[in-house]
Amino acid sequence: MEPSEFKVSQALKATGESEALTEREKHLIGLAVVVTRGCQFCSGRRIEDALKSGIPYETVQATIDLSAAVNAGVVLRTAISGANGVDLDAACKDGACTIESS
Repeated sequence: MEPSEFKVSQALKATGESEALTEREKHLIGLAVVVTRGCQFCSGRRIEDALKSGIPYETVQATIDLSAAVNAGVVLRTAISGANGVDLDAACKDGACTIESS
């Protein structure tokens, strides 16, 4: 199986060739995406490529920190919305929660 066999691979290549973003921006966005997706191989490769392209290590670290913070914000907001959706505040009093089975 070769990546070139898939249409998405062709679209990915074309998108990466866009001149709307600088190479630096492409490296940092790519890094942010792969670290939040959990691909260790991809993350290592993206870090290596970013450093080879001249992006300072501190910028790579800041990109990872920002990606983690944004992802944590999404997790927090999702949990709060989920709890509000089941009216958890009404079920919890003084640190104890009582949820009835249906």
